[in-house]
Amino acid sequence: MKRALFVFALTAGLASAQNAGNPEKGKALFLKNNCYSCHGFDGHGGGAGVKLAPKPIALAAFIAYVRHPALGSMPTFSAKVIPDADLRDIHAYLASIPDPPAVKDIPLLNQ
Repeated sequence: MKRALFVFALTAGLASAQNAGNPEKGKALFLKNNCYSCHGFDGHGGGAGVKLAPKPIALAAFIAYVRHPALGSMPTFSAKVIPDADLRDIHAYLASIPDPPAVKDIPLLNQ
């Protein structure tokens, strides 16, 4: 039983490491693919796009949505246009974006 749990934990850890992606590369891809034009440079949303960061949706859901978005919500991006590996990197970039500061921590807003 302990061995099975260890193997499961090791496998889950490897899967997480493989899905981790590269945040630096993801930022470059986010800019290259013009994601920022709708979602803002920091993924906090803007104009036409929804908020993607911080705390993006799960990777599998993120990839599925990019491949098959709700009608009229955004363009469809096939794997030929943005491969899954690139989406993993973009997701890693979005996950690396910190929470914005709390309102109470912004002096100008507390005057």
